[in-house]
Amino acid sequence: MAEVGSGGGGSSLAEQLKSCIVWSWTYLWTLWFFLMLFLVYVLRVPLKINDNLSTVSMFLNTLTPKFYVALTGTSSLISGLILIFEWWYFRKYGTSFIEQVSVSHLRPLLGGVDNTAPSNSTSNNGDTDSSRQSVSECKVWRNPLNLFRGAEYNRYTWVTGREPLTYYDMNLSAQDHQTFFTCETDHLRPADAIMQKAWRERNPQARISAAHEALELNECATAYILLAEEEATTIVEAERLFKQALKAGEVCYRRSQQLQHHGAQYEAQHRRDTNVLVYIKRRLAMCSRKLGRTREAVKMMRDLMKEFPLLSMFNIHENLLEALLELQAYADVQAVLAKYDDISLPKSATICYTAALLKARAVSDKFSPEAASRRGLSTAEMNAVEAIHRAVEFNPHVPKYLLEMKSLILPPEHILKRGDSEAIAYAFFHLQHWKRVEGALNLLHCTWEGTFRMIPYPLEKGHLFYPYPICTETADRELLPSFHEVSVYPKKELPFFILFTAGLCSFTAMLALLTHQFPELMGVFAKAFLSTLFAPLNFVMEKVESILPSSLWHQLTRI
Repeated sequence: MAEVGSGGGGSSLAEQLKSCIVWSWTYLWTLWFFLMLFLVYVLRVPLKINDNLSTVSMFLNTLTPKFYVALTGTSSLISGLILIFEWWYFRKYGTSFIEQVSVSHLRPLLGGVDNTAPSNSTSNNGDTDSSRQSVSECKVWRNPLNLFRGAEYNRYTWVTGREPLTYYDMNLSAQDHQTFFTCETDHLRPADAIMQKAWRERNPQARISAAHEALELNECATAYILLAEEEATTIVEAERLFKQALKAGEVCYRRSQQLQHHGAQYEAQHRRDTNVLVYIKRRLAMCSRKLGRTREAVKMMRDLMKEFPLLSMFNIHENLLEALLELQAYADVQAVLAKYDDISLPKSATICYTAALLKARAVSDKFSPEAASRRGLSTAEMNAVEAIHRAVEFNPHVPKYLLEMKSLILPPEHILKRGDSEAIAYAFFHLQHWKRVEGALNLLHCTWEGTFRMIPYPLEKGHLFYPYPICTETADRELLPSFHEVSVYPKKELPFFILFTAGLCSFTAMLALLTHQFPELMGVFAKAFLSTLFAPLNFVMEKVESILPSSLWHQLTRI
């Protein structure tokens, strides 16, 4: 599993120490219990208090080395099985099974506080903002730079034989299409009724056939969209279909715009027609960008943002930022950032890393780590480093892709902000812009890991942003294909009980081997160890016998 950076896990040091103490005592008492059970029921050793110590000592002196080999071998086998199970559970669920059981079940029985349970009402209000932020940051967003299925994703499948999109990702896209491209009045129009069913189809060929069927009835904008996205095998063909969709979409938009105030149904239809028109224009701009007509694409995006300023769900400004970087229009990029890099708006890797790139551009061509260590950082260099630290804190997965320490794959259709999926989507389109700025990647390479020293426990406390959400790994595994090695942050340390069982397994296996090879010598050591172990108990029993009356002691031994 690929791991990024460092930092603490989900539980603090105090919680881990509590779990270790609880399970250490549990383990020792369980061991003592089974030893007594073995002596009483298997070996028939009488455990009357007065005579038991001498009987046990006599019994231990008669044990052969084979017994010690069997005992240590069995202990090693049991410890090895526990180790294998713990390792499997940790790789699958990211936590220790023993630690999880101790936190969930043993600690409440021993009087501990369950942190997962809601506390009193005074803490509820204080946790509301953080819980809302956690939910919002774990929300899956539509990738504003998503590729075309027919012209790009399917071509990748034809060449490599691999599926770049997961079922979960495509299912989210189907839900988006039903939200944006359908409304309650679709059943009144035959073509729209067919398309309403087409968006729900799982089979791509069935969707394409339904779109052709809808076009035979009427000039349907959403049918052209589906064909442009899924049937077109080149960007040129997709652009041609989107232009046909634009003509049909503008007609529907003008018609519904005049009727939108006549009732709720007309308003819903106008909202749907608006979404369709914005989607078509945005995809046409992306076609122009992919075909090398970048200035035309920038103009289309600016016009679209002016015409529909309230539709921020499509995040068109991120498409605009990428196109402006391609033109090397850095002043225009800064103007867009000044508008959208606001505290009230949700951040993204595109905004944070583009801001870092602009500040790095001012100093990266002359930056030298040796010179900076001698004379210290200048104000401009400090600003650039702080911008990089800010970007890395927001999404710590991006630098490894920009520095080509991890291989890129095709970005998914949906991304999780601050997750590996967002990092792939950003680096896939913006790596070329970082390479174009001389020294920018060198500055990033020298400074990005310093971020983790400022936030040693990112799941508990952030520096410039909220604590890093704990749900990113699970969501990214759903969004990204199985052949991709998902990047995980923060770095997960091996739980204590995996190390403990590994040490116990190795120690008992070594004892079994030594006992088998040197039976007499290990027998002497075992007897000496057991004598030393029982010496405190013998001492206590002798003191008790000297203090208690013999009659009372005799009655106790008969119990």
